[in-house]
Amino acid sequence: RNIALEVPVWDPDICIQCGKCVYVCPHAVIRAKVVPPELLANAPASFKSTEARWKELPNQKYVLQVAVEDCTGCALCVEACPVKDKRQTGRKAINMAPQLPLREAEAQNWEFFKQLPNHPRFDGIHFNNVKNVQLLEPLFEFSGACAGCGETPYLSLLTRLFGDRLYVANATGCSSIYGGNLPTTPWTFEAATGRGPAWSNSLFEDNAEFGLGMRLALDEQMNLARELVGRLRNVIGAELADALLNADQSTEQGIAAQRERVAELRRRLEGWRAETAALQPPIADLPSLISNLLAVSDKLVRKSVWIVGGDGWAYDIGYGGLDHVLASGHNVKMLVLDTEVYSNTGGQASKATPLGAIAKFAAAGKHTRKKDLGMMAMSYGNVYVAQVAMGANDAQTIKAFLEAESYNGPALIIAYSHCIAHGIDMAKGLHQQKLAADSGYWPLYRYDPRLHAQGKNPFQLDSGAPKIAFKDYAYNETRYRMLQQSHPEEAEALMKAAQAAVNEHWRKYEEMALKGIGQPHDGAGAMVGGAKSAGTLEPRVAV
Repeated sequence: RNIALEVPVWDPDICIQCGKCVYVCPHAVIRAKVVPPELLANAPASFKSTEARWKELPNQKYVLQVAVEDCTGCALCVEACPVKDKRQTGRKAINMAPQLPLREAEAQNWEFFKQLPNHPRFDGIHFNNVKNVQLLEPLFEFSGACAGCGETPYLSLLTRLFGDRLYVANATGCSSIYGGNLPTTPWTFEAATGRGPAWSNSLFEDNAEFGLGMRLALDEQMNLARELVGRLRNVIGAELADALLNADQSTEQGIAAQRERVAELRRRLEGWRAETAALQPPIADLPSLISNLLAVSDKLVRKSVWIVGGDGWAYDIGYGGLDHVLASGHNVKMLVLDTEVYSNTGGQASKATPLGAIAKFAAAGKHTRKKDLGMMAMSYGNVYVAQVAMGANDAQTIKAFLEAESYNGPALIIAYSHCIAHGIDMAKGLHQQKLAADSGYWPLYRYDPRLHAQGKNPFQLDSGAPKIAFKDYAYNETRYRMLQQSHPEEAEALMKAAQAAVNEHWRKYEEMALKGIGQPHDGAGAMVGGAKSAGTLEPRVAV
């Protein structure tokens, strides 16, 4: 704690409450809440608040608080803030300031802030955009990840969206080190309920299978619970039993209603268990049936299983298992935190390392292209696949997470994760993500098999045509610049090859957005990057 020399300071007078600073914070030290004004009556003198700007939440106060003792001072929040202070050039609605003079007062403010209630996830607000998601409590906080880490914001988002329903199988790598540095862990629980995600770490080579085992076990427990509800229907009550078995849990409201039903089920079962002990003669097997249902009743609430790891796991050592699990058709989700290198073990090249980049075992620049993991998964036709970059399009990232979780089948999200191994100013990590998308190197897309049934193209290209050359993105990073400095001719040749690969890659994805995958093309053009494409497939950037 207290490692940052400078920490973010909020200016409520010009803040637009967009939530971007909360969204991108790698260590979840920036939090926002909307509360009734009366709850701030006893706030410390330096505690800040302003009028909340939610039409669904009238007459409320918006508060944004920083845990300054847990902040690493990365300044990603400042980079993400879209507000410009007209009173002073260069300032925004959140700005860095020395930590030491703020420490004591802000520590008191943080303790007060923690006592304020979090907004319920099922009460009138749809958590499908950055502004609303900031109000959800993160259940991944204060990890040991690097300052400015590009991986952890995705994990924080995962816990905000799916809360204590989340089961995480974590491959060995950076995310298992900062995620399970026992005896401490950043995976935490909801303040109001004491419930949180279930997390466990497996090996590099078998994490996908490990996560599939979680899914199969949960499904078996759910099936047992449903069977027991049916057998004990007369004990439970027909109305409650039918409601439990036929619950619509496609929304947070539906899940909340099912939780209440399960709580009522447990109350009734506990009452019956007390009565059956005194029954003479006892009803055959009733006590054991009740005990068994009590043990698995929570599995009647929908669970979300996510298999998480880096590119070393997903593209390389664990790829066979990943492919096997995707092909199984089971309802598991995979999140690949793609740093394009073995970050945890010192920066060795993986099959995700891009052409032209330097890494260990590729000291002269990598001469082969990055594996297209998303394309390989899409070839199955029944796998939801998305490629996202929080810094390029934060709304598309949330949409992909929600769609993947709602899909009743396997899903894969590949998330661009900037890293110190790239050799960048980590405060500019989000900007690098945007440049990666703008160059066409990292196209943002979603492939949703459900659209087939609607007669629509399941492949949706969410980023526009390349705006900049690949080198304008790449040469901001030491992993590309090193070769340019040591072997300029080799670097130039690899950069030309990389640009050609980007052009070819983009053409392929644009064609998929126009024609569909395995679908006849009607020649009418398609929605690409939010605007109708004219249908041209020419490269957008010259070598």
